[in-house]
Amino acid sequence: MKEENIYFKSGDLALEGLLNRGDGEKGVVVTHPHPLYGGDMHNTVVSTVVQAYSDAGYGTLRFNFRGVGGSEGHYDDGRGEQDDVKGALDYLIRLGKKTPSLAGYSFGAWVIAMGLPQYQGVDHLVMVAPPVAFMEFSFLQESDRIGLVVSGSRDDIAPPPEIRKMIGQWNPDASFRIIEGADHSYRGYETKLSGIIRGFLMQKP
Repeated sequence: MKEENIYFKSGDLALEGLLNRGDGEKGVVVTHPHPLYGGDMHNTVVSTVVQAYSDAGYGTLRFNFRGVGGSEGHYDDGRGEQDDVKGALDYLIRLGKKTPSLAGYSFGAWVIAMGLPQYQGVDHLVMVAPPVAFMEFSFLQESDRIGLVVSGSRDDIAPPPEIRKMIGQWNPDASFRIIEGADHSYRGYETKLSGIIRGFLMQKP
């Protein structure tokens, strides 16, 4: 997988990203964990998700939210970050990825979940470790675009019992996978996570 450094616009802001163009019309935007806790597009879990999508034949775009790394602007508590995702999706669409997908880890999962109603052209949503014990998720309405949710059995930020209570409201048909032994960092469980995502993508038409 070869990624190139790119910049795209989110409103008046220039955001930095890493783009793997891929072949064909499939593409995904991958979002990173919380900026105020050191999260950026180089996070290991983000890299794992990107590689899994690339292996499945998708073009990929990961990027730094506003105020992170070389991206302009300032942290906006998830509001402006939704616009950042929209800018990334628009960039992929201009490259010919007609029905892009979204995948987010932790804070990144929260942001794409909040913005889902405005991301009309998105094919599916994958949430890795949605931080339901740390951030509010009651806003998330049922959507058949929520395809896969992953959590670790030892994740106290995205605890599986709490997710299990909510996932019926998100999408009763979504796949919910628990990685036994993994905590919120997924350290040592990256291969397992990658396999779960690739398996989900292989089942899609």
